[in-house]
Amino acid sequence: MIQPPGTILQSMYFKERLPRIPPGKFVEVGAGRGFLSNSLLGLGWQGSAYELNPDSIAVAADVNRAAIDAGRFSLVRNDWLSVQGEDQVDLIVSSMVLEHLSDVDEHRYFERCQRFLKPSGTGVLFVPGCPDYWGVEDEIAGHFRRYTFEGLRQRIEEGGLKVRHIAGLTYPVSNLLYPLSEHLVRRAERDKANLSLQERTRLSGNRTVRFKTSFPSLLKIVLNEFVMYPFHQLQKMNAGNDRSMVIYAEFSAATN
Repeated sequence: MIQPPGTILQSMYFKERLPRIPPGKFVEVGAGRGFLSNSLLGLGWQGSAYELNPDSIAVAADVNRAAIDAGRFSLVRNDWLSVQGEDQVDLIVSSMVLEHLSDVDEHRYFERCQRFLKPSGTGVLFVPGCPDYWGVEDEIAGHFRRYTFEGLRQRIEEGGLKVRHIAGLTYPVSNLLYPLSEHLVRRAERDKANLSLQERTRLSGNRTVRFKTSFPSLLKIVLNEFVMYPFHQLQKMNAGNDRSMVIYAEFSAATN
């Protein structure tokens, strides 16, 4: 499956950071189509992923079938915030999830990270950045907010955790594509604005917007990590740019 350019850049950054964290057991909150878990499984991790959308779970199961069959990975159709009795893990990761949570649930998310991360464990977040870019996609997807660097740092620390690394991603690619992205989303998904916030959130993990989230197979010749590598270097050079449309953060228990 061909990934959007911004998603490719996020994945490249994540895979570059991952070797700093010894493989162990992980939980992904909001699996979507399962590509983030797939990156972890490919580096020797094992774990589980929570997702509410059954269509997303079906795709994620196909993407990670070998690991599921080997007993290294499981998909759970449930809200991670409501699950009881979880074991502590080495890594809790979520991509484009936190912005869907109310302020109360966002705080609960960080409290649960504090509770279920091992003392040496790491939390990883991808969230939408730069509130100036609030647009139709945020409305359609059921977002509560976009983050600033300082705002995200403050919310993590208020949850009793310590920020270890924070960086802006996808600049300037996502910024340049923003007008086109808004047009494509408005044309394909404007009817979703009539749905409840909960339903918009549930559907956000498995969207089909031509040339935004799905692409003709021919475009694989340009939408791949090899071609995107110069833009990956460019996003790293701009990691402190507050116009970055994605923010990546790593955190740990405040006692670490």
